[in-house]
Amino acid sequence: MPARKPTPATISLPIEGMTCASCVLRVERALEAVPGVSDAVVNLATEKASITTDAPVDRASLVAAVEKVGYGVPAAPAAVELAVEGMTCASCVARVERALKAVPGVSGAVVNLATERATVQGTADGAALIAAIGAVGYDATPVAADPGEAEARGERKAAEARELQRDLLLAAVLTLPVFLLEMGAHLVPGVHGLIARTIGMQASWYLQFALTTVVLFVPGIRFYEKGLPALWRLAPDMNSLVAVGTLAAYGFSMVATFAPVFLPAGTVNVYYEAAAVIVTLILLGRLLEARAKGRTSDAIKRLMGMQARTARVRRGGAVVEVPIAAVASGDLVEVRPGERIPVDGEVTEGESYVDESMITGEPIPVAKAAGSAVVGGTVNQTGAFALRATAVGGDTVLAQIIRMVEEAQGSKMPIQALVDKVTMVFVPVVFALAALTFAAWLAFGPTPALSLALVNAVAVLIIACPCAMGLATPTSIMVGTGRGAELGVLFRKGEALQLLKDARVVAVDKTGTLTEGRPALTDLELAPGFDRAGVLARIAAVEAKSEHPVARAIVAAAEAEGLHLAEATGFASVTGLGVRAEVGGEPVEIGADRYMAGLGHDVSGFAAIAERLGNEGKSPLYAAVGGRLAAIVAVADPIKETTPAAIGAMHDLGLKVAMITGDNARTARAIAARLGIDEVIAEVLPEGKVEAVRHLRATQGKVAFVGDGINDAPALAEADVGLAVGTGTDVAIEAAEVVLMSGSLKGVLNAIALSRATIGNIRQNLFWAFVYNALLIPVAAGVLYPAWGILLSPAFAAGAMALSSVFVVGNALRLKRFRAAA
Repeated sequence: MPARKPTPATISLPIEGMTCASCVLRVERALEAVPGVSDAVVNLATEKASITTDAPVDRASLVAAVEKVGYGVPAAPAAVELAVEGMTCASCVARVERALKAVPGVSGAVVNLATERATVQGTADGAALIAAIGAVGYDATPVAADPGEAEARGERKAAEARELQRDLLLAAVLTLPVFLLEMGAHLVPGVHGLIARTIGMQASWYLQFALTTVVLFVPGIRFYEKGLPALWRLAPDMNSLVAVGTLAAYGFSMVATFAPVFLPAGTVNVYYEAAAVIVTLILLGRLLEARAKGRTSDAIKRLMGMQARTARVRRGGAVVEVPIAAVASGDLVEVRPGERIPVDGEVTEGESYVDESMITGEPIPVAKAAGSAVVGGTVNQTGAFALRATAVGGDTVLAQIIRMVEEAQGSKMPIQALVDKVTMVFVPVVFALAALTFAAWLAFGPTPALSLALVNAVAVLIIACPCAMGLATPTSIMVGTGRGAELGVLFRKGEALQLLKDARVVAVDKTGTLTEGRPALTDLELAPGFDRAGVLARIAAVEAKSEHPVARAIVAAAEAEGLHLAEATGFASVTGLGVRAEVGGEPVEIGADRYMAGLGHDVSGFAAIAERLGNEGKSPLYAAVGGRLAAIVAVADPIKETTPAAIGAMHDLGLKVAMITGDNARTARAIAARLGIDEVIAEVLPEGKVEAVRHLRATQGKVAFVGDGINDAPALAEADVGLAVGTGTDVAIEAAEVVLMSGSLKGVLNAIALSRATIGNIRQNLFWAFVYNALLIPVAAGVLYPAWGILLSPAFAAGAMALSSVFVVGNALRLKRFRAAA
């Protein structure tokens, strides 16, 4: 079998030290001299080289070539991914971020509470980063790159949830009698007297002390192990609030139980039930939160579940089943009906239909035959085929999708900046408010002032926990980006979710975005006395001798209709006019109206059709068979079926639609008129597309640009948000913030609608988190007591605090129900 030609690859390389055009030329020559490099284009303005390779090329050899001619290649800052354990609220996140940014060599750090990950940019050593996190009271471990790490992390989270469930059950069983002994009289009249007559109040207090001690220091020990050291470091967090609040109630109750003489008259009372109930309810909140947070990463789990575990590979004349990790690029892999395709590849034999909905979001199976590209993780339908592996492991489309989604889920939006600023000072402010509450009640409160001061201060500490603030943004990002991935919309950066909702105009490239991106036979109108099959077969037989794109489109149309193409003889090309040959002994001529006139054929009978085709931006051709004018033909790049409806829906969303294209103005205006496009900018070069984006931004507002080719990459980078059609080139995809896997403009609608839904969801969460604290902290402090005699029990404060986090995560999970554009 002949060697298969390698697929060209593109490498982007930053270049330092260039000052003029001669520098550019020197670097290009140096790069093109590296074995395996087929082309190198260096841009002085962006200081980047785009290198096309037709064989494997080591990045180090490219760097060496650049340095040899006197220029530099800056080292790309390494990204270190760390799993961080022990974070519970937004102040934890801010503290870890601050510690990481203080490590020498760190250029940036982003910590995500929902994913419990830290992404660190720079040159700092991983051990130094882990030590810095440990110094502020949290545990960190490096995140491995293999898919098994995600499964291991899932197991750890499941084990953590089981431990929480066990501790909650123990705490609840022990707390119930404490609650009934102390609060029973408030629920059932006569209980207080019953206790006094039977075991006695002092014995009741001893029993409550014993049960509460177990609750606090067995299932509740986690709060003190984390919260108290954070307090000693003057970096209090949520655990510190819980620890101080419960220990205050527990300590006061111990004094009342064992040394009441140290308390003022009228203040001897116990609050064991408050301490025990607080721990139990917060454990309940943690468990519900852990389960809900687990559901936010369902999209990633589902994507990982689409990876095949094994593959049948042809080796040594036999077919052997091997683990997916053992498949190498170039291996021949067999796929049976109903199986998941194990790796990306190209079909070499057989044919089938493949369900690619997991990649594109489109439900209709796609026909595959020899030469077709297939994607690992998609599902083969009825036929069997063999493929040659072109990408394995982390290079497959599915692996890249998972990586993109994880990166987007771990990123921060600009809206998060406000939350970060608030939460850094929030917990210390809460301690100050609790101290102020205690002092105010002690000084001005009614008898027993000390007891009331303690209860209200504890309520302030418990109600103000900033868990909901820390979860408000990242949970929505996780669910939103995950839902987008399921619909074939990949947000490469979380910021794109926020920016896209503000787009006022959607600018689209024509070829490959609005259209199919390849010429096709769109019109074939016949003269009287001719049949379609006979004329098309003869025209295609002649055009089969030509390599022109128009000729290939006509031949493809004939083959698609199953027509037999006879051998054409005497083929000749008439420069600027057309082509001619003989098919089955009959002369066949194809060309422009000038060619037909020169042959003596009157084309006026097709005048109305020619005018219509011209208005549609198509250039008509004519065909003569056997000395008679037989047909008028048009070949064009057909508009995608989904395009008209998508543009109409964009208008319904209040968006302007502009088309930016390098095609001629007449064709562009004709297509724009058919589709209802608001503005046309035609006959522009790639740099002209950048200027067009700037013009649209200046006149219309924020611009979302949609493109698929290498020539679209500058405009994708210039736009406020770039959306690359996933069927396009790697360069375009790298330049964009959003990737549309389906290649349909419906993806743009889904991306914009999902952006609006996600940002709306985040605003709801932040409103709830901030307003909740703003309203309930004063209530917990007792501002309603003078007018209405209302106080907030610490136990109710604990329940409300736990529910706030669950509410925020539950609200984010509503995004899982987001529906795609029809």
